[in-house]
Formats: sequence, structure tokens, C-alpha cells
Amino acid sequence: MYHDQRNTAIWSNGCVPMNKSSCKNSYTDGFFKYTNMKLPDTSSSWFSKTMNLEECRKSCLKNCSCTAYANLDIRDGGSGCLLWFNTLVDMMNFSQEGQDFYIRLPASELDHGGHRKIKIKIVVITVGVTIFGLISICACILINKNPGVARKIYNRHYKNILRKEDIDLPTFSFSVLANATENFSTKNKLGEGGFGPVYKGTLIDGKELAVKRLSKESGQGLEEFKNEVALISKLQHRNLVKLLGCCIEGEEKMLIYEYMPNHSLDYFVFDETKRKLLDWHKRFNIISGIARGLLYLHQDSMLRIIHRDLKTSNVLLDTNLNPKISDFGLARLFLGDQVEAKTNKVAGTYGYIPPEYAARGHFSMKSDVFSYGVIVLEIVSGKKNREFSDTEHCNNLLGHAWILWTKERALELLDELLGEQCLPSEVIRCIQVGLLCVQQRPKDRPDMSSAVLMLNGDKLLPKPKVPGFYTETDVKPETNCSSGNHKLFSVNEVSITTLDAR
Repeated sequence: MYHDQRNTAIWSNGCVPMNKSSCKNSYTDGFFKYTNMKLPDTSSSWFSKTMNLEECRKSCLKNCSCTAYANLDIRDGGSGCLLWFNTLVDMMNFSQEGQDFYIRLPASELDHGGHRKIKIKIVVITVGVTIFGLISICACILINKNPGVARKIYNRHYKNILRKEDIDLPTFSFSVLANATENFSTKNKLGEGGFGPVYKGTLIDGKELAVKRLSKESGQGLEEFKNEVALISKLQHRNLVKLLGCCIEGEEKMLIYEYMPNHSLDYFVFDETKRKLLDWHKRFNIISGIARGLLYLHQDSMLRIIHRDLKTSNVLLDTNLNPKISDFGLARLFLGDQVEAKTNKVAGTYGYIPPEYAARGHFSMKSDVFSYGVIVLEIVSGKKNREFSDTEHCNNLLGHAWILWTKERALELLDELLGEQCLPSEVIRCIQVGLLCVQQRPKDRPDMSSAVLMLNGDKLLPKPKVPGFYTETDVKPETNCSSGNHKLFSVNEVSITTLDAR
């Protein structure tokens, strides 16, 4: 019932009933009403604006995982429904302010003095939260005075979190991974990103895997590591790379993925020799596969994920050159009907991040759509947006594609190596979808469900508007278009993080 709208998140602990409902007789469960409560964290909740409180109660009873409910809006007598699932985190009792909160309990807890027991439990919970707060303060002091000891404590604590919350995610020992990668030999190195180097490993049984090792010099760190484990371990799709496990030992933190024998998309599409292996049929399959993977992240999975660092080097290719989206270190989870967020820490890769994110820190599903549009135009042309510059207008690839489109010469964007092996109408449709995805204003860009339909349909598509691109002369008027001066962007594919001044 709640598959499409229920919001979930990962928590290390929280309040749970001592006697959980077996769900065999869930309708005999009841609810105990608390007054003047600060409601728990809503990261593991679901809401409806139309339900009344009685409908809310019935909905909670129907779901074995539902632990509590309350009004969504307490104004004018209360309206709407807010349901919590699994653990309850950060709840508190106020003396006067707060609102009514209904916690689910089995019938045995509600009978014969059960109310008194419940009040005692709330006191215990409140004391526990207070103690936890004091421990947190002490931990902060310890971190400032002795960062080495603090790191060891954090590592142990985080390992416990993984053990509790990611039971289905295997843990690899450091010695096994060192042996599999020949002690992380450079000959087994597959590449390196913002997280750190990635190595090919072979286990004793012959199974191949990719080991991503957190670098001490990495701009990313523990938060990104935790983020990637928490998010991708919950996702399953043929166009997403599969996380096989992780390793946490001392200072070492590693993620273990299925091995992709054909490396990443940029390894093929920007190489003068290897891109000959990507005929139009394979390129169109890659364009469509990436779109399906993004659609799953944005709409079809239980978690709504914004990738925030989609680029050709983060699209891996399997044996049959099928694409799989990887690297979720910078990804963010959107809850409920959330459509946009803002950050002071702009992270991503130049050439793929949209203007609203680069300039104001605003990101949304339409940010990933922009990145996808860039990738589409790069696959069609075989050229990299960040390094392309036409001699006449000093435009990047997006600007060049836009000019060709307005002059009805879109097919000139096509990689010259493809010759006449492709269907012109299919190429033009891909270019048009790419341009629609990179439009300046986020609201003008299609969502990924529309993009998938556009790619595989035959209906007339909307006319694209001006893309969100920056020409070299827009940024540095005194420069010309010579290749020697065209150095606005980093020459590697490492994700960048920029901090705005406060």
C-alpha cells in the first residue's frame, strides 16, 4: 500500500516497543495517546494531507511496520495523517507545548496498568536521550583534544551501525582484499575518482570484483562512504552497479562492487580507437539504459535518490556494453514530496553540473536530468563537453549543438566514425532529447519518465529552448578560442567540492 509514497531512511537506533506485534492479530493492537509531545524524526515516515485521524489509525493498523501516528497539521482542530515506521527517533515530552501522538502497542500492554508501565518507559527513554546527548558532547571534546582516539571510537561505532542496519551486506576482511588485488598493485588499478583509487580484485574462487579504497587525501570521506553504503545497498536495478560488500578495518574503508570488464563509458566514447567499437546501436542502448537507471532512482525505487555526480566516468559498462550507473558518494535522499534542496557545499564535476546548482547551490531531480543531457550529446558526438570549443563561437559542446540545431544542421553533431550506419531520425531524436534536458531553466527540462518515452516513442517532441551553457568568452572575455587558452575546466574526471563563503 505504501510502496510508492513511503519515505524510509537508515538509523542506528531509536525507540521500539518492548513487545512488538506479531502481525498475526494486528487488529487487536491499540494505541496509547501521549499529549504535549515533540514528534519523532520524520525521515522514516509517510504522510497524507487528505486522511482524518480515524483513517490514519486504521491505516497504521493495516501495516505491520507502522509504529505510531499523529495529525499532519494541528491547526484548526487537526487534519491530515502522519505515520511512522519501525524505530522512533528524537521524541520528547513538553510540559505545555507539543501535540497529541499515538504509539502502537499490543493489547497486553494496554491492559491492567499498562498506562503506568508506558509512562515509566517514556521516562526511561527521556533519560536515555539525555545521557546520549551528554555522551555526544564528551565525544566532541575528545575529538578536539585527541583526534586519533576519536577516530578509532568512530570506526568501531560505525562498524556497529553497518552490522545492525546492513545485515545483508557482506563484510570483507582487509587481508582478503589485499590478497585479491595483489596488495593493491598499480597493475590492478582501474582508475581513480574523488573517493579514491579503484582496483580489480580476484578472489580465491576466481570471482572478480572492483575494490574502491578511500584515499586519505580524498576530498570525500567518512560521510560519503556512509552515504554510498546506506543508499546503494538498498537499490537493485539492471542499470545500477551492484554493491557486493564493504571493509572497515582501522583507517581502511573500502567498497566492493561487481567487476565491470569494459571499465567506464568515457574509456570508450572519448578514445579515438575504442569508440570505433561503439556503433550507433550500442550507443543508443547506452543512452536508453542510463535513462532507465535514472528513472529508477528518481521515481521507481522506494528511496528517491538524486545522484548529483552523473558523468561518463560514473557510467560503467558490463561484458555486453550495457550501462550501469555507479558512485553514489555525493547522492542525496529526497523525502515525501520534496522536489528541491539547497546546499552551501556545491559538489560535482564541471561540465555536468547545471547552472542553478553551480551558481546558487540548488539541486533537484532536474539537476540529474541536465547531467544526463550532457552525456547524451557526448555519446552522440564522441566529444567531451568540458574540452570542446568550436573555433567560430568559442562555445562548449552544448552551445555548439544548440547552434547546429537552430540552423537545422543537427546531424553534423554526429560522430564522424559512425558514417551512415545509423537511422538519421533516431539520431536527431536523441540530440533533441539531449537539448531538452540541458535547457537553462529546470522547469523546462523533462523528468526522466518523459525522457524515456521521448527516446522510444515516435510522437512529435517539444522544441528545445536555449541550453544552460557557458561559453569561454562569457567567463573570460580577453581569451580567444585557441586550444592553448581553453583551460576553464579540470583535465581529469575527479569530482570537485566547493565551499561557499559564509
